[in-house]
Amino acid sequence: MMIDTHCHLSNEDYDNLDVVIKHMDGNKMIISGADQKMNLEVLDMIKKYDNIYGTIGYHPEELDDYDISWLEEHIHDSKIVGIGEIGLDYHNGKDNADKQKECFIEQIELAKKYHMPIVIHSRDAAEDTLKILKEHLGDNLAVMHCYSYSVEIARELMKMNISLGIGGVVTFKNAKTLVDVVKEIPLDRLVLETDSPYLTPEPLRGTKNEPYNIYYVGLKIAEIKNISLDEVFKTTTENAQRIYKF
Repeated sequence: MMIDTHCHLSNEDYDNLDVVIKHMDGNKMIISGADQKMNLEVLDMIKKYDNIYGTIGYHPEELDDYDISWLEEHIHDSKIVGIGEIGLDYHNGKDNADKQKECFIEQIELAKKYHMPIVIHSRDAAEDTLKILKEHLGDNLAVMHCYSYSVEIARELMKMNISLGIGGVVTFKNAKTLVDVVKEIPLDRLVLETDSPYLTPEPLRGTKNEPYNIYYVGLKIAEIKNISLDEVFKTTTENAQRIYKF
């Protein structure tokens, strides 16, 4: 079985959403919220499809409708398995960095209150992300979604028992740093993701990504680690089940 631990599925992004989901028969997907609209879509999708689970939360670039009370009200909805994606994003500047930090910390504390894993978004914000996690995460489980930092930072995350989400970027020709991370970090600390509809892996670049393309991510990890594809899927599935408590 394959588990796509992070994707975004919406009728706005796909003309053939039922077909895309049908491709994952026998496998599982976790769709991630980012703003209020997407969070509501997650709640709808997990009720409609047996093999779809969800996380809800507020992305650092989507804080206009931030509502921690609503989040706390709905994290116990059926098949919600975590809080995310949450974190810090300084790619377009730090004008609202204080607000991002405040909301990130508040969502971490909510996750800790209910012993739920978090899904972390961190872009161009490694130092502040690490500082907040070291101060607030405690022994709570977490996944660094779409990991994009160095081997050294990955080692720091390992000390906090944070797993790494590896997606289609690992198949890109310029992904040397991420390939080095996958070589270095044990397989039992990795989970697979697509971030669909974005970041389509090779050899399908130029097409819209979908959860089934997790296959190509697994294939690349097997190549990097010189192990079987079966071992990649078996271990990463066990990792996801341990983190998200399916």
